[in-house]
Amino acid sequence: MTNKRVLSRHLFFKTRRAVTTSAALPLDPSYATVSSVPADHFSLCLSFSEQLINRGLLSSARKLFQRVVSNSSPVSDALSTVDFVTSRGLDLDLSTYAVLIKKLVQSGHLLLAYSFYSDYIIGRGIIPDSSIANSIVICLCKLGKLEEATILFDRLVTDNSCEKPAFNALVRLLCSQERFLDAFDYFTKMINFNVNLGCWYYNVLIDGLCQKGYLDEAIQMFDLMPERTESLPTLHLYKSLFYGLCKQGWVVEAESLFGKMESQGFFVDKTMYTSLINVYSKGRKMTMALRVYYRMLKTGCRPDSYTYNTLIHGFVKRGLFRYVWVLFNQMMEQGLQPSVVTFHVMISNYCREGKVDCASMLLNNMISKNLAPNAHCYTVLITSLYKENRIMEAEEFYERMLNGGLVPDHVLFFKLMKMYPKGYELDIAFMVLKAIALNGCGFDPLLLPVSANEELEQKIVILIEEILKCNLHLAKVAFNILISALCEQAQQDSALHFMDKMESLGCMPLLFTYNSLIKCLSQKGLFEDAESLLNRMQAQGIFPDQATCLIIINEYCKHGNLARAFDILDEMEDRGMKPGVAIYDCIIGSLLRKKKVSEAKDMFVRMHKSGVDPDEIFYLTMINGFSNNGRVIEARQLFDEMIEAAIRPTSHSYTALISGLVKKDMTDKGCMYLEKMLDDGLVPNAVMYTSLINNFLQKGEFEFAFRLVDLMDRNQIERDLISYISLVSGFYRSISSRKRWFSMRRGSERAREKLFQLLHRQSLLPKEKNLRVSDSSPEAMKCFALKLIQKVKQTRFMPNLYLYNGIISGFCEADRMQDAYDHFELMQKEGVLPNQVTFTILMGGHIKAGEIDHAIGLFNKMNADGCTPDGIVYKILVNGLCQASRLLEALSLLHVMHKRGLIPSKGTYEIILQYFCASYLAIPAFKIFEEMLVYSPGPQLYHLNWLLCILCEQKKLREARIVYDSMIQRGKYPYRATKSLFIKTFRK
Repeated sequence: MTNKRVLSRHLFFKTRRAVTTSAALPLDPSYATVSSVPADHFSLCLSFSEQLINRGLLSSARKLFQRVVSNSSPVSDALSTVDFVTSRGLDLDLSTYAVLIKKLVQSGHLLLAYSFYSDYIIGRGIIPDSSIANSIVICLCKLGKLEEATILFDRLVTDNSCEKPAFNALVRLLCSQERFLDAFDYFTKMINFNVNLGCWYYNVLIDGLCQKGYLDEAIQMFDLMPERTESLPTLHLYKSLFYGLCKQGWVVEAESLFGKMESQGFFVDKTMYTSLINVYSKGRKMTMALRVYYRMLKTGCRPDSYTYNTLIHGFVKRGLFRYVWVLFNQMMEQGLQPSVVTFHVMISNYCREGKVDCASMLLNNMISKNLAPNAHCYTVLITSLYKENRIMEAEEFYERMLNGGLVPDHVLFFKLMKMYPKGYELDIAFMVLKAIALNGCGFDPLLLPVSANEELEQKIVILIEEILKCNLHLAKVAFNILISALCEQAQQDSALHFMDKMESLGCMPLLFTYNSLIKCLSQKGLFEDAESLLNRMQAQGIFPDQATCLIIINEYCKHGNLARAFDILDEMEDRGMKPGVAIYDCIIGSLLRKKKVSEAKDMFVRMHKSGVDPDEIFYLTMINGFSNNGRVIEARQLFDEMIEAAIRPTSHSYTALISGLVKKDMTDKGCMYLEKMLDDGLVPNAVMYTSLINNFLQKGEFEFAFRLVDLMDRNQIERDLISYISLVSGFYRSISSRKRWFSMRRGSERAREKLFQLLHRQSLLPKEKNLRVSDSSPEAMKCFALKLIQKVKQTRFMPNLYLYNGIISGFCEADRMQDAYDHFELMQKEGVLPNQVTFTILMGGHIKAGEIDHAIGLFNKMNADGCTPDGIVYKILVNGLCQASRLLEALSLLHVMHKRGLIPSKGTYEIILQYFCASYLAIPAFKIFEEMLVYSPGPQLYHLNWLLCILCEQKKLREARIVYDSMIQRGKYPYRATKSLFIKTFRK
């Protein structure tokens, strides 16, 4: 009887299980795996839940469903349960969905988990609980959907319900995308919630933050790690932080890590020592570099050739060759043979110092030691020989380089391109590419089927196609050279075309190619295209360097957009990129040119705080800028500071300072620095003479300026184009100023004579005889300037707008308008278009000759030719109309200026006010006065008194009262006679 009951019960449950499981099919056949939970138990649970549903006990049924889903080992059983529930028109509760989604995520069924979340939770308007949200964050992170994951995780952080697994998934995804700073922000939030995080987070984040230059954050985590994890940083973390600090130039912090490492029992290796020496050497702190070197020797760490190369490089940059040879000999004594890098460093810096023959001897010494020079050794030497115009020797070394089987690269092309005249870029590219084909690919480019009538660009394209068949890497170099050559010729469309073609062939452009194209676009003012190219570059994993940022900042400064230049400087610092001295030099130079001296000083302080040391070029910019702005005391301080920093001044630095001192009537101080300059072995050049001559011309000291011109010729100092332009313009500008002519200075004669004798010291010719005063009369000076013009025309300089403007100005000042117009026509025939300055000079010549109608005709021609007049053009025409007593036309011209958005300058207003007062036109003069109060600081005191007197005499009492009150409010008190007239008029 018992056996029959057992058998019947087994048959009953077997039948029920078969019926139930046939109704509940899985959603995906792939999930129909063998269950670890007994199948009869799963079927019994479903059967029992069906009974509960039939009896209306839905709450109990849902609890049973939740337990089934939670305890189902395979995903297929959980999904079968969901299918069973939905087929009966029911729905699971939120906690069951949370369990299901978590199970799906853990088992790797991410798309299915996200589908359940989207359809059953979000699709039904249900707000997910923290459990679901944490699971979905993990799911989204594994699917790579970072944006959605961060939005959801931020919500969890706000609710203080984020869990460690979700945070772990998010950090892993952020680190895989190298977004370490974002990962650090989330790390900080979790720390604030007192969540205990393991060493893995510290190791990964510190390493990543150091790589990206976020050192403050890395140091914060480094210090926090022992406290939070009770574990000390590993050797790898110490090295990551050390190299990150070195990369950013934080040498003090980097060196302080040595002590901490050694206290933890870690050994500082020679790579770390060499890296620290390298940073000190780059900062010209060779004393500190030697101190680290001696510490390295003391600890028994033996330097290698790279260590010595680093020290040698640092001393060569400072010009301290005696230390270089000491280190060189120490290197040989320790059995370390100098490498190609050692010789390259020394050759490069000999060339930089202008000692090309020494560099050439070193190259030959390399060959004698059976050490083959690389392409870089030849490149720097060839470039220096071209600079010194030693063309034959440069070509000889180029042939030696090719005969040695070396393949030239883009660096050599770039250097040669800078040496040759403008317009030869494609010729140089073709020459270098032929060498690449011959030495790199093994075929003679002369044998290619290229027609002699083919354009040069097409010949280069054919050659690149052949190189591409042989060597993909060299084809990449060839494409980069072609694109850079096109950029130098301002052919940005062709350059972009070849860049697209290059990328389609699988050749990625080099960083210097992107820089060339960005520079080309920026120079044309296409900043949006340049920044778009910058984004494209970064999307390809090529990040901008100092050169890229310098190019963009430099062009923004040239276009007067300093605000955008400041933005890029801030962006560099935000990305952990330390701006170099050249970038600060560019911005400060632009500020000084705009006479924003205080802002330039603030930027100088910012540069010091960021740990960037000035170089000789930077000091030159500062000295020149301060001198030009009349701040010669500060310029002297900077000059002395430069010498204290062991930076040897060049003739340019001396010229800037001496010129500034002479300009401020401190000629005796200028003589002191000129004597230092001569003692340093530096010879005054055309730039110094031109600067001094212009200074004395501006002071009205024509005789002395004339003597300097003569001395310049006697010392056989050739004038360049800038010298000629400056001299011609300076002579005529000074001759036209009669006021200066009569205010010739005589008080500093002794200082001037000392200056002259110092300049004469370099001459082996006998002392010159003093010129007679009559030789420096205005007429004699005019004749001399005309001779200068003839001399300029004989030198056959390239056509230049500034040169033509100087010549035309000279002829206008000499009252030779026909000659001026002849050159006006000639400049246009030679492809040099006139600008506002050209028209202003010609209009000034006509006004001086009393030909106001000719000046008006030029003004109309200027508008017709599309050359928009500026404020100076309007000012000179207003002045001419006033001189011709055509005051209503002058007033009309002011209204035209306002319509075109130009605000007349104070000088323009003063001119027209003066003439209205002189004509006793009280009401128009009063209108000009009212406009001046709006657009300028107001008329000068003399014109105010004049206007007030006229208004009183003509009984214009209301207007007179306004003028008087305005004067009092602005602290400009009327003269005693004017005030007496004003009171007397009002009493009557």
